[in-house]
Amino acid sequence: MATITLGGNEIHTSGELPKVGEKAPDFALVNTDLSVAKLSDYEGSRVVLNVFPSIDTDVCATSVRQFNQQASQLENTKVLCISKDLPFAQKRFCGAEGLEGVINQSDFREGQFGKDYGLEIVDGPLQGLHSRAVIVLDEKGTVMYTEQVPEIAQEPNYENALKTLA
Repeated sequence: MATITLGGNEIHTSGELPKVGEKAPDFALVNTDLSVAKLSDYEGSRVVLNVFPSIDTDVCATSVRQFNQQASQLENTKVLCISKDLPFAQKRFCGAEGLEGVINQSDFREGQFGKDYGLEIVDGPLQGLHSRAVIVLDEKGTVMYTEQVPEIAQEPNYENALKTLA
């Protein structure tokens, strides 16, 4: 269980992020067209998992814009923006913002991704949503970098995450 904060108040997640060097757990997430995607679908590409509570908050929206701008241009790299938002909300946001370089995916059906990756918030006002984290995987699905953002209202460290892909 990780301890993070929301507005300076302590909240907790369901576990710890996968460790660097480990194989990332497979998942089944829902795309904006309601099809299901698995991590294994991205084998052969480097993958940035940008995980956050909700696309409809300023910091979450900023992280999607930043990764769209900075990481989606990298060779052989896919950026997956993952939350429990409904796929319709994710699609609406990216359409309104003109964002085409990221792939939005939802964990709204069973929430298994949040549990398997230790990201489900287990107490406080955001209970049941995902904490803010970045996980970078190599072409074989091995974890290269992780960041559990300590304060939910804080942006992730884009530079450190992207250095892993340089």
